Amino acid sequence: MSDFILPDIGEGIVECELVKWLISEGDEIEEDQPVVEVMTDKALVEITAPEAGRVTRLYYKQQENARVHEPLFAYTPLDQADDTTEQAEEPADDQVEEQREGEAAPAPAETPTPAAAKPRSPAGTGPHGRIPASPAVRRLIRELGVRLEDVPGSGKEGRVLKEDVLAFEKRGGKSPDTASTGGETQAAPTGEGRAPAGEARVEPIKGMRAVMAKRMVESATTIPHFSYGDEIDVTELLALRERLKPLAEGQGTRLTLMALIMKAMALAVQEYPILNSRISEDGSEIHYQPHCNIGMAVDSQAGLIVPNVKRVEELSLLAIAAEVERLTQAAREGRVSQVDLKEGTISISNIGALGGTYAAPIINLPEVAIVALGRTQQLPRFDADGNVVSRAIMTITWSGDHRIIDGGTIARFCNLWKEYLQTPQNMLLRMA
Repeated sequence: MSDFILPDIGEGIVECELVKWLISEGDEIEEDQPVVEVMTDKALVEITAPEAGRVTRLYYKQQENARVHEPLFAYTPLDQADDTTEQAEEPADDQVEEQREGEAAPAPAETPTPAAAKPRSPAGTGPHGRIPASPAVRRLIRELGVRLEDVPGSGKEGRVLKEDVLAFEKRGGKSPDTASTGGETQAAPTGEGRAPAGEARVEPIKGMRAVMAKRMVESATTIPHFSYGDEIDVTELLALRERLKPLAEGQGTRLTLMALIMKAMALAVQEYPILNSRISEDGSEIHYQPHCNIGMAVDSQAGLIVPNVKRVEELSLLAIAAEVERLTQAAREGRVSQVDLKEGTISISNIGALGGTYAAPIINLPEVAIVALGRTQQLPRFDADGNVVSRAIMTITWSGDHRIIDGGTIARFCNLWKEYLQTPQNMLLRMA
């Protein structure tokens, strides 16, 4: 029997919450098969099996905290597991003789009954209520626009392999417009943890919610915030997006307004790099970051997370749009990688997507600025001739670190960013 040791899953992480076992004691596992989901203070991480075998013991229950470098579960490697199974399935000679004489012999305890056998689903649904597939296969699924649950799996227990996906795509299988989350669903409440009627329900603050609470308190108490608000006429920007949208879709990318907003921000940052800087821990130095890695706050199932698009200043609009789509999908599934959460330099909170008009966002340490986007509204405005016209207006609210950013700096920066968004042809001229 071997122990699987929980490996390092992130810089500085010493323990994590065990969210969901994907296996049970007695199950056979394959190499690289997902076996457990754990929650760190940054993301939901899926742990895979190191080799094939049979699970003999789970050392933790769900919702317990597991420590890095300590055993997570025990298993018997495949060759030893096969030997054990063969020995269990072959009755001893005296048992065979007793059965021939009509005497009742007890069945081996390890022999599965037909009712307990795990059927193989042609649609690829695994025995644990999910679709077995490696991260690489799930990534290929997203790239091809195929629904994972539509692909018949040829692997063990209906596991979907790369060859299955490619064959399905070759046959012309396409995904419906409805988005797929990889076959995994959020379990409905079962009543566990509910308080009796008339009493308050107590729920511990842990995982991402706990780290968010800690960081927000640290940011709000250590950074002197100041706010700056404005409104942006995005009528022309929306019109440009509508013209570019079919071209982007023809290349397999969904062009959103966020991609255009990010690109304009990266261009404005080049003129005002202090918005893209950090302050040293002792507060004595300003560190100007070499690249503009723009984060976007996402209200995921696991809590508030801020994945970021790396090197926006170097990317095309199509590349930015593809990254925004990838990160959004990963956040919805609760599977944003540690790399995507690190090294952000400036952030966007799109509160308007939920219907808000104004907000006062808290800076995401160690960054020095964040902007909240309000919802876009059709509002009456005066044109150059004094006529009342309907325009698409989006409100924005900046929060800046007043230690190094003053009102004049953020106003000039915001005016340039606003110019790119209100007259996108000027932005296109500046793009490499």
